[in-house]
Amino acid sequence: MEKRRVIYYSDELNDEFSSFETIPPKIDGSYDYERKALPKRLSRFFLYRIVMYPIVVFYGRVIFGQKIVGKEKLKQYKKKGYFLYGNHTQPFGDATLQTRLPWPTSTFIIVHPNNLNVPVFGKWTPSLGGLPIPDGMSAYKNFLTAIRNKISEGHPVVIYPEAHIWPYYTKIRPFLDTSFRYPVEIGVPSFCFVNTYHKRRFRKRPKMITYIDGPFFAPEGETDIHVKQKNLRDQVYDHMVELSKNSDIEVIKYVRKEVSCA
Repeated sequence: MEKRRVIYYSDELNDEFSSFETIPPKIDGSYDYERKALPKRLSRFFLYRIVMYPIVVFYGRVIFGQKIVGKEKLKQYKKKGYFLYGNHTQPFGDATLQTRLPWPTSTFIIVHPNNLNVPVFGKWTPSLGGLPIPDGMSAYKNFLTAIRNKISEGHPVVIYPEAHIWPYYTKIRPFLDTSFRYPVEIGVPSFCFVNTYHKRRFRKRPKMITYIDGPFFAPEGETDIHVKQKNLRDQVYDHMVELSKNSDIEVIKYVRKEVSCA
């Protein structure tokens, strides 16, 4: 578990505390987001359902004792696409444990290109549903098309709007409304989930309880897309803040650095 007990930060929007550092690959117009070729589809089925999911269940139940609250809220959209927004507090866990929420429906997840360079699992990222953020307009068009297609096929798309990992952080950091343009434009619901941390009697590693809430929709009758995505962002943010209050242990204390005046 993370050995540091105190972490000092200066920028809630941009500070990153993941221990993994690498030069991200460029995602250009040649990147295959759709992966429709038969070998790639078979690879996804094998890695996602046969190899990875048993690991995820073990990791969630044994390592974190994960309990999921509110999963029934997703069932009414079992065969429909939607967006899932979560807090970003686990390097490996966030990439994998989200698959348990709508199971057996498989998810796709928007990831930073750094994930493609993670040892071992990086090569699996595309097969496991990772959609890396693109570079340039040609790649961006393919990226948006892939998101629309996954949604139309009934798959949830997972987004961590905080963008940067703060291990075991028990509050919700401010985040932009940029990623809320997707559900507004496509016209599908959004849900949020928050991983909270709780004391365990005989183990130092805290128990994880994941709370799900939603669905959330942009206001009807509003024509300005910027107003709609901000409204949706605020709904999700406010509910995530309330859910985060369920944590009852602080494994790592985050302290804002004092800014010295010249």
